[in-house]
Amino acid sequence: MKLDQLPGNVNLTYCTNIHAGESWPDIRASLDAHVPAIKAAVTPDRPLGIGLRLSGEAAAAARQPEALGAFREQLASLGAYVFTVNAFPFGPFHGVRVKEQVYLPDWRSPERVAFTADAAAVLAGILPDGMDGSISTVPGAFKANGKSDEAVAAITASMMTAIADLVLTERRTGKRIALALEPEPSCFLETTDESLAFFEAELLKPESLDALAAKIGESRSGAESMLRRHLGICYDVCHGSVEYEDPVAALDRLLAAGISVPKVQLSAAMRIPVMTHELINAVMRYDDGVYLHQTIVRGAAGLTRYVDLPDAVAAFRDGRADGEWRIHCHVPLFLSDLGEIGSTRADLVSTLAALRHKTRSSHLEVETYTWDVLPDHLRTGSKAADIAREISFCRKELVG
Repeated sequence: MKLDQLPGNVNLTYCTNIHAGESWPDIRASLDAHVPAIKAAVTPDRPLGIGLRLSGEAAAAARQPEALGAFREQLASLGAYVFTVNAFPFGPFHGVRVKEQVYLPDWRSPERVAFTADAAAVLAGILPDGMDGSISTVPGAFKANGKSDEAVAAITASMMTAIADLVLTERRTGKRIALALEPEPSCFLETTDESLAFFEAELLKPESLDALAAKIGESRSGAESMLRRHLGICYDVCHGSVEYEDPVAALDRLLAAGISVPKVQLSAAMRIPVMTHELINAVMRYDDGVYLHQTIVRGAAGLTRYVDLPDAVAAFRDGRADGEWRIHCHVPLFLSDLGEIGSTRADLVSTLAALRHKTRSSHLEVETYTWDVLPDHLRTGSKAADIAREISFCRKELVG
């Protein structure tokens, strides 16, 4: 919902990647099934903002004029609006092994460009007048797939094509939409340092800007302005915490460099101050077999990164992973602890406090998508009730 108490036209929502559904009819049905209860709990008298997750299949179907018209009617009936889209996972996101496949097709591929254009067309067709839109996306590629010079060049070129589409979309429709790269552990972009370096070394270099300029009929300086207008970072607080970043400092570094933050995802990770053998069984209850749980250990030698939780546990058993653990698993925001396991909720609370005093992004999105695979003791009610609790928790921290 719109937070009138804060400056900067700030909107708070949750991401519908929480709900299973890949086809457009299934996604629409999930909104009818869940949104009324959530809206009744958090904003009964005002419209509810939604962060819409679209699969590749759904985006291609939803952009058709007849489908867009029907969806606008559905949103009106629900008392809801959409201002941000999650176009990160292209394919299935629930009930099957996702893991490293979630990044494919990545930004080396024309399929990713087409998917993003479809998502932009949908958002431009439903975005309320006078409101900016955002689309969160894969941060380039899975790290192993983005190491070569050829991969970096392909990623950069594809992003220039996507930016050009967003520029032309705004000229045609008047709707400003920004693409937001979402840094994540074990990805091409996983830290704020890497994000800053990629913008400076690749996206903002003369050759890249000239390629964009040619697509949109601008000078090099005009192309740079359009790039900064339509491309930025989606900062996920969980991901930043796993990387041992200070999320507020990271946000301010991005903005100081002229890189926008179209969306902040409000989330928390698992945290173990000191890993012990007695905690192995408790930790492995979160190894759901569906999602990657990248783990970063801070020990005497600094940070050691593991692509998945079983890798970290195996290293610990071998005496190579002593110290503090932070695990990429989105855990409930309203719980101060998880029993035997802690969380990085303190980072989220400090981020919300900072956002209360200074607008760093106008799109704030709760992003706990793991309800279906979390241990039973972390699910306190129905999924709709838990989602409402998360939104309410964040709203209270933001506006009191």
